[in-house]
Amino acid sequence: MDKFFAFFSFTDPNVRLVTFGTMFLGLSTAAVGSFAFLRKRSLIGDAIAHAILPGIALSFLFFQSKNPFLLMGGALVSGWLAMVSIEYISNKSKLKPDTAIGLVLSVFFGVGILLLTHIQHTGIGNQAGLDQFLFGKAAAIVKQDLYAYGIIAFLLLAVILLLFKEFKLLSFNPDFAQASGLPVQSLRFVLSTITVLAIALGIQSVGVVLMAALIITPSAAARAWTERLSVMMLLAGGIGAFSGLVGSYISFTAPNMPTGPWIVMCLSCIALASLFFSPRRGVLAKLLQQRKNRIKIVSENLLKALYHLQEQSDFQNRHFTEGDILEQRSFSQGDFHTALKKLKKEFWIMPITEKNRFQLSEKGVEEARRVVRLHRIWEMYLTERMRLKADHIHPNAETIEHIITPEIEEQLLEELGYPKKDPHESPIPYKA
Repeated sequence: MDKFFAFFSFTDPNVRLVTFGTMFLGLSTAAVGSFAFLRKRSLIGDAIAHAILPGIALSFLFFQSKNPFLLMGGALVSGWLAMVSIEYISNKSKLKPDTAIGLVLSVFFGVGILLLTHIQHTGIGNQAGLDQFLFGKAAAIVKQDLYAYGIIAFLLLAVILLLFKEFKLLSFNPDFAQASGLPVQSLRFVLSTITVLAIALGIQSVGVVLMAALIITPSAAARAWTERLSVMMLLAGGIGAFSGLVGSYISFTAPNMPTGPWIVMCLSCIALASLFFSPRRGVLAKLLQQRKNRIKIVSENLLKALYHLQEQSDFQNRHFTEGDILEQRSFSQGDFHTALKKLKKEFWIMPITEKNRFQLSEKGVEEARRVVRLHRIWEMYLTERMRLKADHIHPNAETIEHIITPEIEEQLLEELGYPKKDPHESPIPYKA
């Protein structure tokens, strides 16, 4: 608890530098990464993260200074060369984009490693710390780095706010953006520039190996919760900043724990939780929806089976046992009893306890007639309009009957002229 209060009081200058630096980093890279995520440029972000290493090394060799602005300038040039190389190889050769990305990534990264090795053997006095760009070391952030982070983060966010509508259109529909007269090439140039800058911004904290996660993961987590780009960017920025705070806290409380990997671990946990638990796009929500749909289908099939049993007895017999139903149509035991519970809850069937039988209620009869009507109407449509044989249409109608809306039903009836019987000469039950 003492460490908790010591961390959040920010009395230690190093704690302030690392915490605010990583939060600036998480906020700005997540906002920029939203457009890379939407444009399906995730792998390009990874390639640029590796490709800026030779630019950093060459900048140090030329200026013999670790000034963050000079190093980021070299990173920007190197990242741009990598991006242009990827585009050129993809457009001018028969190689696929993923092959071009892998080729440029490996070549640039290899050159960067060679240059770093050369720097280590030159004996330049202030070379210490350059190897941290490989795996990152947020604890090495100094006041000058924090100023650079803050200025560049502000510039990135300012550019996004100024060109938000243009970037949005470019990400979702570049062809329409071109037809609308927007300067698409210039917008791509600006968007690529701020992407390279965002990657260069975080290279010292998390390293080239993990930088792609900082660009893409917050956006992937935010996308699970919303359909709006503005909300997605705010969520992604918040997730990135929060992960920077958590990574810094863990590194402070456990000195042997590196900050960068813990930032990525926090991001990964949030992304996994979002992918599983988001209410609309999450895995759990989809599983629940699938279960709900399966129960709905089984329930409607059970109603249809009861209606067919009544139909076979010319509606003289309305009470049926479980055995009668299972003879009419096969159900798994689990689905059968789940559907029975649903039908009882909806008051579509009424159990007759003393006889161990079931009877459709008036509400259940109407619902059963609706399902049977949709089935037979669709069979008529398949034979009348699609010219399919009557003995080939039943499986298709078994599926489609569960998703036909009232509007579609009315359109089908109007087109078919309100038929009285289906292709098998069974009567089509209209509303009573």
